Amino acid sequence: MVAELSISTAVGVFDAIAAGPPEGRPVLLLHGFPQTGLAWRRQIAALAAHGYRVVAPDQRGYSPGVRPTRPEDYRIGVLVDDVVAITEELGWPAFDLVGHDWGGAVAWWTASAHPGRVRTLTVVSTPHPGALAGALRDDEDQRARSHYMRDWRETPATEERMLADDAGLLRALFAGRVPPDSADAYVRHLSRPGALTAALNWYRSGRPDGAIGVIEVPTLYAWSTEDTAFGPAAAQDTGRWVDGPYRFEILPGVSHWIPEEAPEALNRLLLDHLRAHGEHGTAVNASPGQAPGR
Repeated sequence: MVAELSISTAVGVFDAIAAGPPEGRPVLLLHGFPQTGLAWRRQIAALAAHGYRVVAPDQRGYSPGVRPTRPEDYRIGVLVDDVVAITEELGWPAFDLVGHDWGGAVAWWTASAHPGRVRTLTVVSTPHPGALAGALRDDEDQRARSHYMRDWRETPATEERMLADDAGLLRALFAGRVPPDSADAYVRHLSRPGALTAALNWYRSGRPDGAIGVIEVPTLYAWSTEDTAFGPAAAQDTGRWVDGPYRFEILPGVSHWIPEEAPEALNRLLLDHLRAHGEHGTAVNASPGQAPGR
């Protein structure tokens, strides 16, 4: 049964949903834009049914209790600190980390900065930031796909456009691939005063303070062929940025919204990845398709 949580930290209170036995192996799920922890509801159900303790917070800006107004308060280092603060409050010295979209970016940076705490990493859609930077530099296709990020840095013009006509532009981002009730919930959430600006501040926060390194923890990366935001160049290059056990899975015919569009396929991959690695992330039963990184 899914329960609502309030996670109190030094920077404020994060809203979250959770399920699974309190003593179960802990898994943290990080959503992206323009969603909330609700995006993981199918994964939460599947993981909890297998005995995992699963928590999906509404991240900084999405939780009203942690909604600073300055773009610089959404820098990637701050977002990583939020993950650490949340898991410390939950009493998790080590945990499995899963992220999609912006949550995937935070997950990559967290695994790089805190490899001793992240037991396994699963990233959905979002390539390793180093691979994405290389594609933005060298691949015309990826530069075209990422053009929207420059447009969204406008303020408040972007908010006004997205929320006009019953949030028509915001709804259009889902391209009919997200369940209508979920899309309605996201629109309601981001239509509240200050919420959409806070979510867009993730794009307006500026470049990371430093460079990200290679990932040492066991990593599953799932990418889909119909993703409009991330192209094949960065997806295929991501393996060069993982030194630990690495598995790259391609979901054909699926769009960017993998957790909600292809939940059964993602759940199978995720459960297989978690089962394949032991208490400290050591390989127990290597999965088909698993390959070394660099």
